Amino acid sequence: AAPFGSSLILPISYAYVSMMGSPGLTQASAYAILKANYMMQRLKDHYPVLYLGKNGTCAHEFILDIRPIKDACGIEVEDISKRLIDYGFHSPTMSWPVPGTLMIEPTESESKDELDRFCDALISIREEIREIETGKADRKNNLLVHAPHTAAVVMSDKWDRPYDRERAAFPAPWVRQAKFWPTTSRVDNVYGDRNLITRLEDEPKAASA
Repeated sequence: AAPFGSSLILPISYAYVSMMGSPGLTQASAYAILKANYMMQRLKDHYPVLYLGKNGTCAHEFILDIRPIKDACGIEVEDISKRLIDYGFHSPTMSWPVPGTLMIEPTESESKDELDRFCDALISIREEIREIETGKADRKNNLLVHAPHTAAVVMSDKWDRPYDRERAAFPAPWVRQAKFWPTTSRVDNVYGDRNLITRLEDEPKAASA
């Protein structure tokens, strides 16, 4: 791993496996599967779920299909991912292995309170999407397409959006207790993928003799 990446990948994995042992790894796997199924059951009535087993269960991860939502009102998986930041969460895996989806994979170490907060955030976001679907919110000027909301945006003297600042920045009770403020709202993802951007200064040219 060292010549092509971080050499710490192997000792970290080795230490984890060694400390857990076979019984610990089995228990951790069971916890991860249990937590994924708990979250899936909470969210399945709000978002379509792909690739469930014959008993309606999932493994240690599950996939929410956002494509029908995009077809209905134009909201994309990235909009939901960015809105999650306003709720204090980093987005789960986006558009992999299926484009236009979210793959949610809770680890064995997450508490039930944290799982519930994440589910509550996604359910609340689904209700925000429903406002767009029903025409209550504008398709191109709403909470999701402008997410995440930075401190500079929320505190600006100018506010011309059809929703209030409070709802933009503090959409859930727990956000008031520990607010994470993103530094920017949106970036040009395609440009960033295609153009290497570095902060290193150019080396000064050697003085000619």
